[in-house]
Amino acid sequence: MTMQTFTGFCDRVSEWVGRKFAWVAVPITVVIVYEVIWRRVFQSPHLWGIEVTTLLFSVHFMMVGAYGLLHDSHVNIDLIYIRLPRRWQAGLAVVNYLLFFFPYFLIFLIAGTDLAADSWAIGERTVTGRPFIIPGMKILIPISSFFLLLQGLSKFVRSLFLCLRGREL
Repeated sequence: MTMQTFTGFCDRVSEWVGRKFAWVAVPITVVIVYEVIWRRVFQSPHLWGIEVTTLLFSVHFMMVGAYGLLHDSHVNIDLIYIRLPRRWQAGLAVVNYLLFFFPYFLIFLIAGTDLAADSWAIGERTVTGRPFIIPGMKILIPISSFFLLLQGLSKFVRSLFLCLRGREL
């Protein structure tokens, strides 16, 4: 497998997952509008409304992270970085991925897997007592971490190639 094939595969996976889970924003909006109407017009808010929007937003946030990384939409502080030559930027990205990104998401993947397993084992429930929502949510922690690691590996390979060869992959 060539580097282009690998990075292309990682990018396609992140693009596909991000586009699919972006649609979770629609039911979030529907539940929020419904809940606002019931609270403001009928003075009868529902506890499940807050719970459902929180859980759906969690799904949305976790599962579109790799898509955001693919499209460089995460927050950066670029005071010095943008003034560097492109090759130096790539070298700095390589160092950042090795020192910060990979260790953090590997820990997140391992700890998230343990957390999800414990949640399934005890049958963790939400505040309103709905079964299987919390364990299902917690399984998304290692899944989203895996997708972020996959996309991070793609970005790392591209940055390393640019740093060493002086041209884009």
